[in-house]
Amino acid sequence: MAGNLKSVTDADFEEVVLKSDKPVLVDFWAEWCGPCRQIAPSLEAIAKEYGEQIEIVKLDIDANQETATKYGVMSIPTLNVYQGGEVVKTIVGAKPKAAILRDLDAFVTPTA
Repeated sequence: MAGNLKSVTDADFEEVVLKSDKPVLVDFWAEWCGPCRQIAPSLEAIAKEYGEQIEIVKLDIDANQETATKYGVMSIPTLNVYQGGEVVKTIVGAKPKAAILRDLDAFVTPTA
């Protein structure tokens, strides 16, 4: 159910997310999470539109509990934006695409 977004795991989280040279939004999700499935199309659309500016990846919390625990993910969906190896923004809960984009305005610039 990860769609077209790249999945990360505990094993490659540091390499893919923390060492990235551009901001990375990590969608902490689970297969059984209805709201996670609701926001998936919005995240895929944002990834298509703004992929040059921000990378969007998914992390299944059931299969990768170590990373979810390390970053204190208590409810899903949780979207963390990482920049320079640090969490610079946290968005909790399902929101429409426009609201997610507003939350990401420091990281993405709309293309005309």
